[in-house]
Amino acid sequence: MNDIKVYGADWCEDTHRTIAHLKLLGIPHEFINIDENQAAEFLITRQNNGKRVTPTVDLNGKFLFEPSDPELDQALKAEGILE
Repeated sequence: MNDIKVYGADWCEDTHRTIAHLKLLGIPHEFINIDENQAAEFLITRQNNGKRVTPTVDLNGKFLFEPSDPELDQALKAEGILE
């Protein structure tokens, strides 16, 4: 099973775009709002060299930072999630 987490914020347009893209592709994922989850905020700031970057996508343990739709597609293909 895929373990895809999207760390972002409700106010972030890029977070909404990434979630909409995953939904369009029919790929299950979990959205984690870093404004409501301090541990998640700490995790992504640690992964992003101290910066609070949204969205940060955890794709089976590989992190993508503010990926474009084509970058996300490429990573999904590399993981065998998307053909």
